[in-house]
Amino acid sequence: MPVVVVRGEGPDRFVLVDGYKRVRALRRLGQDLVSATCWDLSEAEALVLDRLMRTGEGATALEQGWLLHELAARFALSLEDLGRRFARSASWVSRRLALVEELPEAIQEHVRRGELPAHAAMKYLVPLARANPDACARLVTAIAGQGLTNRQVGQLYAAWREGLPAIRERVLTAPLLLLKARQAVGVRPDDEGRALMDDLDLLAAVARRARRRLRHGVFRRLLPPERQEVSRLGAAVHAEMAQLAERLREEEEAYAGPSSPARDS
Repeated sequence: MPVVVVRGEGPDRFVLVDGYKRVRALRRLGQDLVSATCWDLSEAEALVLDRLMRTGEGATALEQGWLLHELAARFALSLEDLGRRFARSASWVSRRLALVEELPEAIQEHVRRGELPAHAAMKYLVPLARANPDACARLVTAIAGQGLTNRQVGQLYAAWREGLPAIRERVLTAPLLLLKARQAVGVRPDDEGRALMDDLDLLAAVARRARRRLRHGVFRRLLPPERQEVSRLGAAVHAEMAQLAERLREEEEAYAGPSSPARDS
């Protein structure tokens, strides 16, 4: 089978797209000639086409991430460009890029060896690594190779994100014991109460991030139309948060009763 190449920079220069093992074997055999098929495509288009032609081989999420990272870095392709070429969404591209751009190599290696579910790494370990790289490394050390499911890793991430310092430390030092304890008492991570806590935690995190951007002078660098839009959105956020705070106050008063200390501001 001939290898696949595309034309490179300069005359008689070619870039190898498919056939690396054949070329290595020929070099070890002392050969300096290889049969090749030249595709009339750009290097980026050839890499995408080669991957699409080999989808039956079942590339892992990490392998997909490495290819996407190469295309994005070398050819300045946006998430939308990559998604369009692979017939996927920009979100699909972003999740796989995060695996190779935000997870440390040691954690990637656990995913590559099948010791951690790739989906769990994308959904839970990536945001944990963003928030606290040291905590992410400690958690992976404790759970790698333990056969945890995506849901169990998600439970641990939720417990760390929402927990007090003592709970967070327990997640990192004894995650398997914590999972057994929660299973024993029937804690469900998908109940309405936890969903509400997730929403409020997310709102607080987004507000803190927006406040940091403002503190770093982002608003001053915007164009006048952009400032107007930010002001409009800020007013909408203020109104929604005021309504949310009022609703929470009403719920607390209704639950606590007229004589409860919880009525105090």
